[in-house]
Amino acid sequence: MPRLLKKIGYTLYRIWFYILVALPILLFFPFLLISTLSEKWYPQFFWMARNLWATPILYGMGCPPKVFWEQNIEKRKSYMLVANHTSMLDIMLMLYISKNPFVFVGKKELAKIPLFGFFFKRVCIMVDRSDAKSRTAVYRRAQKRLAQGLSICIFPEGGVPDDESIVLDSFKDGAFRMAIAHKIPVVPITFYDNKKRFSFSFFSGGPGRIRAKVHKFFKTESLSEPDKVNLRENVRAVILKELQTR
Repeated sequence: MPRLLKKIGYTLYRIWFYILVALPILLFFPFLLISTLSEKWYPQFFWMARNLWATPILYGMGCPPKVFWEQNIEKRKSYMLVANHTSMLDIMLMLYISKNPFVFVGKKELAKIPLFGFFFKRVCIMVDRSDAKSRTAVYRRAQKRLAQGLSICIFPEGGVPDDESIVLDSFKDGAFRMAIAHKIPVVPITFYDNKKRFSFSFFSGGPGRIRAKVHKFFKTESLSEPDKVNLRENVRAVILKELQTR
């Protein structure tokens, strides 16, 4: 009986999450849609996504965020934001952390999610990792968005590991190659609790504080293409060490 009650609780918690995801989109659909009609209106879309969607979801799930800062993000400056990826809450927490508008680079499969996917494909940079042309197009679109004063966010693991015992998967090169090419700082961010609060395993999770740490930035002005491997591994080492010590 206790196991059955737990499963019912987990199921209700999941259903509540999807309600919280969908409800603001439905309520503010006309305003969200209008803000996607022109790229110059993206900051307005970002403000709504951050304040009317992501933040209510985190608090509505009983997961109040707590962010620790080693270095602050400056206004009107572009960055490459990278973090470990273990949960659907990662998207909301990243939006909560950065007041500076940024664009997600994500898998094209996310565009298939009802409601969320409709806006994802309109405002984010989609990539088909199996298609070299798609990966090349990402750089062109990212360059355009950076020229508009935006930042870029990539989860460099390239997805969520199927094995949830993996603390941090290996990193792909894309985010670091792009940061070096555009001479923007890399901002490593550690998400401590998202897997515990809302992992991709259905019968798991629960309310509680979710913590994140914004680490000192990695500068890229003096780096060139061959430096991407060292940059990638140094950033990964910072996040991995933090996950292993907390």
